[in-house]
Amino acid sequence: MLAVAAVIFYLFAVFGEGRAAPPHLDTPSHHDTDTMAHDAGGKPTSNLANYALQKVLDDASPIFGHFEESSKSDTSIWMKAYPDDTKLVHMNIPGTHDAATWNYSKATQQRLEPIAALNGISEVDPNNYRCQDNPFITMLNDGIRAFDLRYAHDVTNTTLVFWHGIGLQSQTATLDSLLFGFYAWLDAHPSEALFLSFQFEGNSIPNSANDLSVQSLLYASLTSPAAKQYISQTNTLATLGSARGKVTLLRRFDLNLLPSSQSANFPGLHFSPADWGDNPRNNSLVYDAETQAVAHIQDYYSPEVASGASAEEIIGSKFDACTDFFDYAASDAAPDELFWSFASSTKIGNEPPSTPRIQALGNGTELTPEGGVNDRLVEYLKGKQGKRLGIVMFDFYEQPGELLETFLGLSPP
Repeated sequence: MLAVAAVIFYLFAVFGEGRAAPPHLDTPSHHDTDTMAHDAGGKPTSNLANYALQKVLDDASPIFGHFEESSKSDTSIWMKAYPDDTKLVHMNIPGTHDAATWNYSKATQQRLEPIAALNGISEVDPNNYRCQDNPFITMLNDGIRAFDLRYAHDVTNTTLVFWHGIGLQSQTATLDSLLFGFYAWLDAHPSEALFLSFQFEGNSIPNSANDLSVQSLLYASLTSPAAKQYISQTNTLATLGSARGKVTLLRRFDLNLLPSSQSANFPGLHFSPADWGDNPRNNSLVYDAETQAVAHIQDYYSPEVASGASAEEIIGSKFDACTDFFDYAASDAAPDELFWSFASSTKIGNEPPSTPRIQALGNGTELTPEGGVNDRLVEYLKGKQGKRLGIVMFDFYEQPGELLETFLGLSPP
């Protein structure tokens, strides 16, 4: 924690005069005094700052992936084609549910076993917790713009890391290091806007609690000098132009244990857990008290079916919830309100269990002849051309191959 803090302090001492482009990561030897990296304006940057940033990105790599600065594929800059005055609530924005879980496997558990053992956490079936197959850098370059991030204390109660239930995703990929990955990517893709959803994962380490320490660490990370440059400081959604090159916070947390002077001026859209509801098919809440801006939420993560239901029945229940919500979003009922939904779901308590992968992609047998929710959505989405569906969070978004392409093509610029 202290090492990362020192790195962050140094980086922003170097770049303190303003926001700079990400330094070149293939830095020259410190013995080469005639060669120096430069920022976007041609101003020399310190090689040591380059090394420091690389260290932070390396720490983040078990979740973020290995940073690639140069990608300018069509999907990595898809927002560039949209006018600045486009209202964000009118856009279709793809996201990933439990985004940090892509690398969660038996091998990951074995590497982290000495750490997890400090709190008596034993191995679990990774299929119950894994919701993605690609690192963040691939997601970003593929066109994903919204990320569902579940945080809690690490096993030492000293920093914030990412969990899915009792599944620790990484010890080095802390909240701070991942934020720097997003910031560096935005510097290389200034036409894009990112939406980061943060939610406390209460079922991680034993006796885990959203206590003062957790809230203080979260507040410090999201109000640091870096954060104030890269995170939008407003509490509502406006236009794409106002959000380009920025992170918009989707705050699925409260800061009720902090002084009101801190929580009152905290940036981002506030989706209080008390207002979100549990397993909602269609819930409405106010996310900005000042403007009374309304969001409609579908987070039907556990389909309500009879005990012992087949995978086909469980998938069908979730698919119906998605399409009902999408039909509402595409109607004229609330044209200037935010719609945020999840195509993800699970039913691991069922017998047989239906994991996130089975729900998204089917089980590969005749028992799920139409595949999973993702497969079924492709044909549905083809009938929604020109319609606004809002922010949609997927599991295993890259499968089938047509899914993301079809979603991004719904409402062309």
